[in-house]
Amino acid sequence: MEKVEIYDTTLRDGEQSPGCSLNEEEKVQVAQQLEHLHVDVIEAGFPAASPEDFKAVQKIAKIVKKSTVTGLARSIKSDIDTAWEALKETENPRIHIFIATSPIHMADKLKKSPEEVLKMAVESVSYAHKCFPQIEFSCEDASRSDYPFMSRVIEGAIKAGASVINLPDTVGYCSPEEYSGMFRYVQEHVPGIEKVRLSCHCHNDLGMAAANTLASIETGVRQVECTVNGVGERAGNAALEEIAVALHVRKDHYKMMTQLKMNEIAKTSRMISRFMNSPIAATKPVVGANAFAHEAGIHQDGVLKNPQTYEIISPALIGLDSGKLVLGKHSGRHAFRNKATEMGIHLTDEQVNQSFHVFKALADQKKVVTDQDLRILFAPFQRAAIR
Repeated sequence: MEKVEIYDTTLRDGEQSPGCSLNEEEKVQVAQQLEHLHVDVIEAGFPAASPEDFKAVQKIAKIVKKSTVTGLARSIKSDIDTAWEALKETENPRIHIFIATSPIHMADKLKKSPEEVLKMAVESVSYAHKCFPQIEFSCEDASRSDYPFMSRVIEGAIKAGASVINLPDTVGYCSPEEYSGMFRYVQEHVPGIEKVRLSCHCHNDLGMAAANTLASIETGVRQVECTVNGVGERAGNAALEEIAVALHVRKDHYKMMTQLKMNEIAKTSRMISRFMNSPIAATKPVVGANAFAHEAGIHQDGVLKNPQTYEIISPALIGLDSGKLVLGKHSGRHAFRNKATEMGIHLTDEQVNQSFHVFKALADQKKVVTDQDLRILFAPFQRAAIR
C-alpha cells in the first residue's frame, strides 16, 4: 500500500480557533506528543505572527527530531527571513509559503492584480529556495480560484523550487467531487506537477472536510493537512483521527496507509481538548464519548455477542480499553444482566425478571441509570446471597 503523509497543523491553524491559544510550554508538549504519535510533519506555528509564536516554533524545531518541523510564511521576504531564523536549527528545515489566488481574495484582501500575485508567488519561493531544502507552496482559497490562472501560479512555484503544492479548500466550500476534480485539473494542465507532492487542506464549514480529504487522496494526493479533534478556525479543519482511522478501517477501499501510532490517538485527543479548553462533542467520530457507547437493547445484545456487529472500529485501535454499554430506557435484559455480573452480582433468571421492570421504570425517569442506582437496586439480591 502507498503511504499518505500526515501533516498536522494543530499548533498553527488549530490554535487560530477562538479561545484555543496555547502558551510556549503547552505548544512544546503538544509537539512532543505529535512526534510520539508519529506525525510526518508538524506545522509548529506562524513565526512572524508574534514574538511568542517565534520562540515556540524555534524551541520545537530544536527539540523535535523524528518529525519534520515547518512554519507558515506569507509571500514576503520578511516572513521568510523570520521563518528561517526560527527553523534553521532543525534537522530538515521546511517552510510553508502561501498566497491567495481566488478573485475575491486578490481583489478585496490583497488589492493585487493576478499578475502581481503570480510575481509575488514565484519570487517568494525563489527567495526561500536559497535557504530551505523543502518548500511547500499553497494557493490560499484554491477551491474558489480560476483554475487556468492558478495553474500558472503552481507552474511558476514549481520552477522556482517548490517541492510540495497544497491546494486548500480554505472556506470549506467544495463538494468532494469538486475538490477531487480540482486536483485532476492541475495534474492534467500543470507541467512538472508529477515532480512534486500534492497536499490537501480542508475546512469543515459545510461538514465535508473529511469527505473532501478522502476524495482528494483517491486522485493522487499524498499529504493530508489536518488537526487533532478537527480544531481550527470557524467550523474547524479535517480531523486527523477521522482521516487516519478511515484509511485504516477501509484499507480495502483506499489501499493507503499512514505511519501513525494509532493507539496514541485517544491520548493525543484528550491532551488537545484539555490544553485548548475545547470540549469534544459526545457524538464526535472516533474520539467522542459516545463513539463506542451503546444504549439500545438490540445493539447491546449484538455487541455482547460479537463487538463487530455494531463497532467497525475497535476501541483498542485508538488506545482505549473497550466500549461501554450505557444502561437507559432502551436497554435490554442481556445488557442489564451483563452489568450486574460486571459488578460482581450473579442474578438468577427469576431475579433478573424481578429487578428488570424496576430498572425500566427508573430508566423512564432518568436519562442514564448510574452504577449507584444499580447498587441500590441489586442490594436485596446481595443480602440474600450472603444469607
